[in-house]
Amino acid sequence: MTMILNSFTVAFLLAGLFFFVSGSIALLRFPSSLSRLHALTKADNLGLGLIALGVLFQTYSLLQAVQILLIWGLVTFSGAAGAFFIARKHYKDIIK
Repeated sequence: MTMILNSFTVAFLLAGLFFFVSGSIALLRFPSSLSRLHALTKADNLGLGLIALGVLFQTYSLLQAVQILLIWGLVTFSGAAGAFFIARKHYKDIIK
């Protein structure tokens, strides 16, 4: 059973790493700041979700699992809120 859980953990961690790397590449390659921001936010949220899911297989208690999910939710919310405020500032600067 442990071997199966470890293989799930490795698979989800590698998938999360893939999305983090692809978001970083998008940050460097996309032309406008809004498209960079969108790609980075989406890729990072999905990457962190996959990594959190992979780490959940290694927890020993329900409290640890809830803490990991809470951290994932807070980081996702703060990333979306930060992207919104940056995009709103960018939009207001364009209008002026």
